[in-house]
Amino acid sequence: MPNRPNTPCRHPGCAALVPYGTKYCEVHKPLHPEEVRSAGARGYGRAWQKARKRYLEAHPFCVECMKEGKYVKATDVDHIIPHRGNKTLFWDQNNWQPLCHKHHSSKTRREDNNPSYHY
Repeated sequence: MPNRPNTPCRHPGCAALVPYGTKYCEVHKPLHPEEVRSAGARGYGRAWQKARKRYLEAHPFCVECMKEGKYVKATDVDHIIPHRGNKTLFWDQNNWQPLCHKHHSSKTRREDNNPSYHY
């Protein structure tokens, strides 16, 4: 059975080829640490699950759906400003908002497709 072909590095502007299933070349891998760490290592462990549950109990409806005049149950707690590993920003409840899965996925996709890099 033939092997899958190499794919381009996903870092903007990099044309280096990497093995299929690998996202970044060795040069750009250090710039994307969140891509390789587990959810628990990124802060989404037991403490986050408890805080998330309490927040969703206090804020049960998706804020984006409410702007559209709909009352849809929130399933995700979104960080308004992506924390990118910043623990202070991660735990700041003023930076949280309740979203349904549809709105959270689309917001995250937009942010991940246009990330801001800090060198």
